[in-house]
Amino acid sequence: MYPYLHDFFNEVFGLNIRLPFPMFGFWVAMAFIAAHFTFAKELRRKENEGLISAVKRKLVIGEKMKPLDYLGQGIFGFILGFKGLHAVFYYDEFVNNPPDFIFSTDGSVIGGITGAAVVIYFRYRDVKKQELQEPKEIEEEIHPYQLVGNMTLIAAVAGILGSKIFHNLENIDDFLRDPVDALLSFSGLSIYGGLIVGGLSVVYYAWRNKLKPVHVIDACAPALILAYGVGRIGCQLAGDGDRGTPNDTAMPEIISFLPDWFWAYDYPNNVIGVNLQQDFLKMGMESITGKAWPTPLYETIMSFAIFAGLWMFRKKMTVPGTMFSVYLIAIGIERFAIEKIRINPPYHLFGYQATQAEIISILLIMIGIGGLFFVFKRRKT
Repeated sequence: MYPYLHDFFNEVFGLNIRLPFPMFGFWVAMAFIAAHFTFAKELRRKENEGLISAVKRKLVIGEKMKPLDYLGQGIFGFILGFKGLHAVFYYDEFVNNPPDFIFSTDGSVIGGITGAAVVIYFRYRDVKKQELQEPKEIEEEIHPYQLVGNMTLIAAVAGILGSKIFHNLENIDDFLRDPVDALLSFSGLSIYGGLIVGGLSVVYYAWRNKLKPVHVIDACAPALILAYGVGRIGCQLAGDGDRGTPNDTAMPEIISFLPDWFWAYDYPNNVIGVNLQQDFLKMGMESITGKAWPTPLYETIMSFAIFAGLWMFRKKMTVPGTMFSVYLIAIGIERFAIEKIRINPPYHLFGYQATQAEIISILLIMIGIGGLFFVFKRRKT
């Protein structure tokens, strides 16, 4: 496993470098980049087909820099310099545990003051170049794809927040044991929490900017499943604890040409520092080999397959809402299936056991089917 990006480069290429980039975080960033590109491409297509249109927005140009701008830029620059210069002098400490380093109160005051001064200066110089004797109001045209950056950022922030909330609800004992670590750590994210909170936030932003939400969510559907698949690569490479139940069975002959880790894997040198065999015992599970189903790998493959299907048939799904409904059904089936070999704490409902993901999967499938029924019934009328 490769907890950090430099672990991968060191092992594969023999490079003796140390970088403060967690493997999981790197792939999350790649996921958002992939989603941004795909989402923007679909919005361009929909605009060219006349399904959505550019919006006009009024703004004032030529204003002087306001006191709040100085304050905001100063705070940003101070934090950047405070942590940045400290990281230079204590690089090993930074690389060993970036989250703890970033969220600690340690830093360089001199670096903070310098950073604040530099950021304020460059911001002031930029505003000064555009300053007019008399500020004026203009109207500019904003194309939908130009808002993708904002929507991606909103989805990232709201999605991570939602992921944390849903994960901690599912693992309430861990949260109560150490709430600070549960909230601030970069592990422990629930895909459905991110999807629900991030998705609703993006829909609200689209509505506020006079974009038709139904076309926005249709355009976003392929991007969402692509991002999910890319993000799961990070889970697999980092060994972040997102794994399946014990798998001591022999690989079937029909797939024996594949590497052993495709069937069962023990995630050595994983980012959370656990021995799978011992971890299974703590959870009351027995494992002779100490290997688990590599569920992140399977989810990556299934996600890419769903993305390929949605992307291939996107131009044929002409009824608004169809694409997103199909997406909900597909991800519901995918996640419900994978839950059968994943480790997640179950809920006890009406005499049955079901994980949070299984419950939400069923709801998403039902919503997707209902959505298809609604859009086609509406089309006929």
